[in-house]
Amino acid sequence: MQANKKIVFGGAALSGKGGGYGFGSIEKPMELLDYAFDQGVRLYDTAPIYGFHQSEQLLGECFGQKREKVKIISKSGVGWHANKRVNMSNEPKQTRQMLENSLRALSTDYIDIYMIHWPDSKIDIRYPLEVLVKAKEQKKIHAIGLCNTHYNDLVLAQEVAQIEYLQSEINLFNNQLESLKELIQKSSIQTMGWGSFDKGILAGSVHADRKFEKDDARSWAPWWKKSKWKTKVAQVEQLEQKYGLKIKNYALAYALDHADFSLVGMKTKQHIDDILAMTQKHLNEGLDYSQILDDIRDKN
Repeated sequence: MQANKKIVFGGAALSGKGGGYGFGSIEKPMELLDYAFDQGVRLYDTAPIYGFHQSEQLLGECFGQKREKVKIISKSGVGWHANKRVNMSNEPKQTRQMLENSLRALSTDYIDIYMIHWPDSKIDIRYPLEVLVKAKEQKKIHAIGLCNTHYNDLVLAQEVAQIEYLQSEINLFNNQLESLKELIQKSSIQTMGWGSFDKGILAGSVHADRKFEKDDARSWAPWWKKSKWKTKVAQVEQLEQKYGLKIKNYALAYALDHADFSLVGMKTKQHIDDILAMTQKHLNEGLDYSQILDDIRDKN
């Protein structure tokens, strides 16, 4: 399998100064997308909250003339109020509206894979999925998936829809799909892992005294401040000193081995080259991350 067949371009990297969930500004995003395509990347993940539609708009602009040559993933459930305060809801009306808004933002008649972004304890998962089943019948979406789901929601979801994809956090620190392994195999669901480098921690790009740009969600988001990220950074640094190697290679290897596709945020052409090179090397030769994984789990 070629490296580019396993890698999903993480559209949160495109959110730039749009706001919402993203990781800082990016130079020449259209050139970056063109370059990713030229290197064989064909699967692109996005969501409305990534730059308040900016990520979707960039993907639509870039791939409008070659839409059939790529697959695009988008999601419903994480919207926002007029003041741009996040509003997380799987209420069917919002699901329907978010799908239509994404189709417009992407300048497309269809979305290849459409997912419910997060579980909503207030809404039975079957209700928004009924909306997506109808949209699939109308060919507005081609496949249905769930992000960040749990066992009970997945079981209920399968009562009303064919769930073809699951997307969850998969990295050396956390594998959210481990508890669903038996059900995934039974249902022949394809899996995608996000957070392969845990927002830069496992890649070595985040250090304890790093200052994040104001348009980087890590500069303000409560979930980041509560994540104990500095503890993780120290742990990665200790492991690199102990073994005399770069953890990022083994982090990507773990992600590739534990999902059908690995979603990676890439903000420069060099990032794309590095990721594809690391991916190809692992697929050809394999990397043994077992001891690193044991060390991490012993401390967590």
